[in-house]
Amino acid sequence: MTGHPASSAADTFPKLLERNAGQFSERVASREKEFGIWQSWTWAQVHAEVKSIAAGLKQLGLKPEDRVAIVGANRPHFYWSIISIQMCGAVPVPIYADSAAEEMSFVFDHCGARFAIVEDQEQVDKLLQVASEIPALEHIIYLDPRGLRNYDHTAMHDLADVQELGRKHWSDVEGEIARTIAAQKGSDTCVMLYTSGTTGRPKGVVLSNDNILVTARSASEFEKLTEREETLAYLPLAWVGDFIFSMGQAYTCGFCVSCPESTDTVLEDLREIGPTYYFAPPRVFENLLTTVTIRMEDAGPTKRWLFRTFIDHAKRVGEDILDGRSVGFLDRIKYSLGEMFIYGPLKNVLGLSRVRVAYTAGEAIGPELFRFYRSIGLNLKQLYGQTEASVFITIQPDGEVYADTVGVPSPGVELRIAENGEVLYRSPGVFQEYYKNTDSTADTKTPEGWVHTGDAGFIDPKTGHLRIIDRAKDVGKLADGSMFAPKYVENKLKFFANIKEAVVFGEGRDFATAFINIDLNAVGNWAERNNIAYTSYQELAGHPQVYAQILSHVNEVNRSVAQDPMLSGCQIKRFLVLHKELDADDGELTRTMKVRRRIVDEKYADLIAALFEGKSEIYTETEVTYEDGRKGKIKANLQIADAQTFPRAQASDQQAA
Repeated sequence: MTGHPASSAADTFPKLLERNAGQFSERVASREKEFGIWQSWTWAQVHAEVKSIAAGLKQLGLKPEDRVAIVGANRPHFYWSIISIQMCGAVPVPIYADSAAEEMSFVFDHCGARFAIVEDQEQVDKLLQVASEIPALEHIIYLDPRGLRNYDHTAMHDLADVQELGRKHWSDVEGEIARTIAAQKGSDTCVMLYTSGTTGRPKGVVLSNDNILVTARSASEFEKLTEREETLAYLPLAWVGDFIFSMGQAYTCGFCVSCPESTDTVLEDLREIGPTYYFAPPRVFENLLTTVTIRMEDAGPTKRWLFRTFIDHAKRVGEDILDGRSVGFLDRIKYSLGEMFIYGPLKNVLGLSRVRVAYTAGEAIGPELFRFYRSIGLNLKQLYGQTEASVFITIQPDGEVYADTVGVPSPGVELRIAENGEVLYRSPGVFQEYYKNTDSTADTKTPEGWVHTGDAGFIDPKTGHLRIIDRAKDVGKLADGSMFAPKYVENKLKFFANIKEAVVFGEGRDFATAFINIDLNAVGNWAERNNIAYTSYQELAGHPQVYAQILSHVNEVNRSVAQDPMLSGCQIKRFLVLHKELDADDGELTRTMKVRRRIVDEKYADLIAALFEGKSEIYTETEVTYEDGRKGKIKANLQIADAQTFPRAQASDQQAA
């Protein structure tokens, strides 16, 4: 059987698992690389593993409606545990594994988790550190026992022991679990996922089985996904993107999900798996391109010449060939040679040779970055989504892929643009509520089911596709009344391998300015090749030659921005290279690596003021959090550079209106 996601009769994950165990019993459902060796489980074996975990949890006292937190990297046992929890009528609550103890404390206390299933000693230690703040927690179950032998195991359990307990007592709970599964409906709660919290405390988004599974089926049918797909689960377990791809679509279609050995081996594991279906936020594509750029800088002159020659050709005709448009015979021959010598080997190195459909989402991707991947033959498409939508709001159809839009409404989705330019949507994936937060629920979701995205955008009159400008709260005006959209400029800056992060300022001001974070890998590699010694990020970031490189990138971005009639006022007049990387542990980024602008505005108010006051340098002290949780301060004298700006393009009468 191919091409047919699960029928609507299987309206919960436990029911889908039973269906897959029967229909795809011998097909591989899960893979995990451990100690350099891939281990595999068929759907029938996964079903047996899930049942043993469910029975073990019942023996420990898990009750319907209980909340169970899951904290760890992408591991098959965690995905299985999600289904096991649902089999017991309880609700899984995945939590970001890199959360600090205090962040975890808030989520545990807010959701009232009685059980926690965690990865290892590190996560156990975090929970024990804040145990007094989460009194509802009764049981901690761990996957990796290393380092935990001498801990008090009164309320701690090895997951392997829980499974063994479940196998011994399966007959005692089999009937109860079967009745629970049979009674469950699509409208029941499936999972609770916490938002990244860009503007405050994370909110618990309650999603039903219908929200996840109806959306997953529709999107799978749109892309003609089948049980033959292969995908790699490497993005945070607590992120809705991973949940919809590694759980929702994997279970509705019946395809295999592989888990990497560690975050350090993702690229190697990606090459070995060769996924056919791939999803990554822009930052991952940025990092991959940075890796390629570094390797090419280290290559010999002939190889560098070949790379640049064929990449330039791909940028000219590659997208047309990918989309099936007319391209001259000689151009096709040259592109075929490029595929043989450059594009094919490059995609193979990146692990993308077999990809049939690739998505990027989470935040806007720079047009240059997007076009680069499509030009070498990767069917990369943008989608626009939110946790509150079960991911999918818009999606780009094949043959209608544009760098500056995010597609048409996904199947079953309605779109509306409010008078203030905010994008609203209504769909089967719309969340049920924010847990214990009726005010925020009412502010976000109207009684008619329309959801306020918080993003500003419009429907492109030429293509009918949605174009997102920026977060609605971030879009403003410069002092002269021209539009200010910082994300638009930030994405252009991050196309350059030397720039990891950028934050642009200018609301209500006479001009725009920016903070720049250099990419330590890319700039460090350049420094080594040029015999430039440095001892820290701070020293390298302040080097005059680094500033000169960043200045050239800013000038190039300004030249591009000047050509956009709507946003030409967003050219950066002054900038500085920050003395530290923006960090989630310091509160400057979310756990999904989005900038917390309010925190940055408050924390670096002195630097922002210096940019607009015309100073050429400023002394600053910044508090930082070290890996062991200690606090410290970084002191620096930062240089402020002036960039070149260009004449603005004139808006047409229609655009001005």
